Amino acid sequence: MSNNWDNVVMTYPEANFLQSPSYGKMNELLGDKALTLDFGGKGHVLMIVRNAKRGRYLEIPCGPLIDWGSKTDVKNALAEIAKVARDEKCVFVRIRPQLIKTPENMKLLKSFELVESPMHLAAEHTVMIDLTISEEELLANMRRQTRYEVRRAEKLGIKVSCDNSEETFKEFQHVQAETAKRQGFVPPSLKVLLAEREAFGDNARIYTAVTADGEKIAYGLIIRDGNEGDYYEAASTLLNRKLPGAYALLWQAMKDLKKDGYKRFNLWGIAPAGQPNHRYAGVTTFKTGFGGEIIEYVPAHDLVISKIGYLKDLVVERARKKRRHL
Repeated sequence: MSNNWDNVVMTYPEANFLQSPSYGKMNELLGDKALTLDFGGKGHVLMIVRNAKRGRYLEIPCGPLIDWGSKTDVKNALAEIAKVARDEKCVFVRIRPQLIKTPENMKLLKSFELVESPMHLAAEHTVMIDLTISEEELLANMRRQTRYEVRRAEKLGIKVSCDNSEETFKEFQHVQAETAKRQGFVPPSLKVLLAEREAFGDNARIYTAVTADGEKIAYGLIIRDGNEGDYYEAASTLLNRKLPGAYALLWQAMKDLKKDGYKRFNLWGIAPAGQPNHRYAGVTTFKTGFGGEIIEYVPAHDLVISKIGYLKDLVVERARKKRRHL
């Protein structure tokens, strides 16, 4: 793994934990191969080899980190990535760069013979909160109802704490499994959560909101890396339907990240505009209430290595996308 991550973040401030050595370690703990390339000082990429039943592929979430304005540098980087994919016997490479979705950027990706993927990768639609402003400004930027719920939580005596003990991660997994049954999503396994805990250490923290009497209301897994904190996973008890535990939790996380010098808070995943059946539709109103900027990154694109294998993959993924309302 690369040992110059701090330098990479300084050069590419858009970098987040999905290109970090810790994320590579997490995947290795789960049995997937993680590889890195540094393009002669002109970029960095973390790649994960995915052994899917539909075909082996190389995954690059939120990367590669490179100057996309230099076509020569990008072309050379993609050639090196394609070589790794062939060496690893991958059918294709799935890439989701940290590029804002604009007609120009979509045209740019197409110019490198990248094909738009049928599946999403790494929160293409999100809310990003600027933590460099004051707490007063953060509150002022919230939707009126959100600000009301944050203040109501304080009046009700709701407390928020965080830690990264194995016991707390197990508790979180249990509650999230119950949350998933109610809300219809597929949660990560305990094995995945514990791998995140081991790989990220204290930078993976479970926040817990409780009533004044100590009853659990809401949970959130916050991952810190580089300039960014990420609201990566969430869970709640039935109490969260009538008490503003999740509001208190996010406000505390925002304050903690700001105090510790992080520049932005990524709320990690909202529904695209005009898609009421999307799996993130239910949390979109909640997340957008905290202010911040709604960001749409370019969708995932694929670099095809084996045309026949890729066509087989497309059939499976298009059916899966329709079934999951993605």
